[in-house]
Amino acid sequence: MRQKQSITQLMSKSEFYSSGLCYDRVLALRLRLRHLQPRRVSVMAASFPLPVTQDLFALRAKLQELLQFLRKALSISNAHTVDFYTESVWEQLVDLPPETVLGVLKKSVAEAEAGPLEARLLAEAEKQSGITNFPKIFCETSQKLVSVEAFTLAVRYYSVQNLGICTPFEQLRTALQGNKKQRTGENVKPDEFMNLKKSHEVQAMSELISSIADYYGIKQVIDLGSGKGYLSSFLSLKYDLKVYGIDSSNTNTHGAEERNRKLKKHWKVYHTRSKLDANGLALKMTKDRKVQDEIKYKVDIEGICNSSPANQEKMSTSDFLPDFSNSVISNIRTQMENLHVYSHKEENLCFENAFSLIDLLPTNAIEPALFQTPKTKMSETNKERRKHISKSSELNIYSPVTSVITADSQLHDIIKDLEDCLMVGLHTCGDLAANTLRIFTAKSEIRGVCSVGCCYHLLSEEFENPHKESTQEKWGFPMCQYLKEERWCCGRNARMSACLALERVAVGQGLPTESLFYRAVLQDIIKECYGITKCDRHVGKIYSKSSSFPDYVRKSLKKLGLDESKLPEKVIMDYYEKYKPRMNELEAFNMLKVVLAPCIEALILLDRLCYLKEQEDIAWVALVKLFDPVKSPRCYAIIALKKQQ
Repeated sequence: MRQKQSITQLMSKSEFYSSGLCYDRVLALRLRLRHLQPRRVSVMAASFPLPVTQDLFALRAKLQELLQFLRKALSISNAHTVDFYTESVWEQLVDLPPETVLGVLKKSVAEAEAGPLEARLLAEAEKQSGITNFPKIFCETSQKLVSVEAFTLAVRYYSVQNLGICTPFEQLRTALQGNKKQRTGENVKPDEFMNLKKSHEVQAMSELISSIADYYGIKQVIDLGSGKGYLSSFLSLKYDLKVYGIDSSNTNTHGAEERNRKLKKHWKVYHTRSKLDANGLALKMTKDRKVQDEIKYKVDIEGICNSSPANQEKMSTSDFLPDFSNSVISNIRTQMENLHVYSHKEENLCFENAFSLIDLLPTNAIEPALFQTPKTKMSETNKERRKHISKSSELNIYSPVTSVITADSQLHDIIKDLEDCLMVGLHTCGDLAANTLRIFTAKSEIRGVCSVGCCYHLLSEEFENPHKESTQEKWGFPMCQYLKEERWCCGRNARMSACLALERVAVGQGLPTESLFYRAVLQDIIKECYGITKCDRHVGKIYSKSSSFPDYVRKSLKKLGLDESKLPEKVIMDYYEKYKPRMNELEAFNMLKVVLAPCIEALILLDRLCYLKEQEDIAWVALVKLFDPVKSPRCYAIIALKKQQ
């Protein structure tokens, strides 16, 4: 198409003279042509079919098997580390030496880091119909753990990766984008604006959200629990999406507004720098062309000077300048006329750092008088142009909003121009992740959802306190019908352990064993010396501020409002020496909780997948491993798309 030709192809010597165009209009043409690039369009027609995911029947079968295992294993996750010594947790739950447990678990963690469960072991587990025929893991009578080898095989078998409920991210991306390359906007590195963990999360999730938006032809995104606004800002600045970031904290909203304002400044600097880098190469090519044209020009002049006077008189301008067809010149004029029919917004699109058309034309094609625009006039023209650019760039396509979101929130009351949109959430805390899915299913305008939950320990559980009266109708867990019928309850400690990061432990980012040991011994001191078995107050992060165990104990007692002067240092050290030889029990037990954590997370994610599969108007549901779990342990995104209207 001629509209996509470069200005150097359209504007040569005789073409320029023949066109009769002024400099400003030519520059405007150049800028307009540069902006004639494809904008965001729906790629649904060119997309591949979405990957096939497991149906509700298959997911429920996985859920049933997982529950069989967790009914035995959940007691380990629900044991609190603080009470480890006061309640003799090791003796109650494990019938193995701690050295044996540690040896097997460390080997298992290393194997897990190497990749998914070996095909042989997975096939064997499948053949034996799940946990019911695994080698004996727990004692039938005491319910104690008796086989750590079988335990590690089971927890790996029932982890998210090995359950077969994940859709590969690359496969999904290919389906969403089809044969088209993802429109990535500016080549901006998010780690220039945020820390490495957050930039990793924002970059991966924003690309996925943009692909889904393109797939459905959607322009609006609602970011629930937007916090500091990193994802919202990135989606609006890089992908030109109109984003509403909703957060319950007014402080976060104001902070997000200020952060977005600063981010825009950094973005413009980066944007400018990138163009300057690109233009540097073009300028070099232009200079090389100038040199070549000057040489050619000198040769032409010498040829004229060396020719006879009679021949010089016969030469016309058309002999001196190359001849071009009238169709090319007509095309230029047509495009110049077309500029007037474009909208005001598009008409003023330009690059502040774009080099001028003069630099693109050969030096001997420029007639000095034609381009001698007074500096003051040109300055005013540029000022006016930049004013329009500034107004255009200030269009607020990211709007932070303060609002508490529940499952019954009315979005029309929060967002006045609500239209077909996507609802997203990056590490939505506790019940907000569940409410994100509920709002998605309830509101027809929300065509898709992409949710990464976190803070499982803050989920409300419907069956955690069955004898306690509550007016709450919608709970964070469980969501699906099957688990509601089972009246399943994980318990807060189990949900807390689901937040542990197995992958980080596998790469050497071990558990803070000594600080956990200090806290467990302190609990025994509080129980025996002060007669307190339960304490609602928390010690907090005193370990990092303490120089020794006695110092830790005294600071902790003071924070808890207990008289630390009644305890001589010798008494404190006696407790330390008493339990020091048993520290490996605590280390081994916490490793059991770590390797069991992915199974509890799998239960929570399966619950949400089944809930979405139970809804009639949802066409497609998937679980995708979106982040590197070492960088971001809560790495799974739940994605769902509604049927086309």
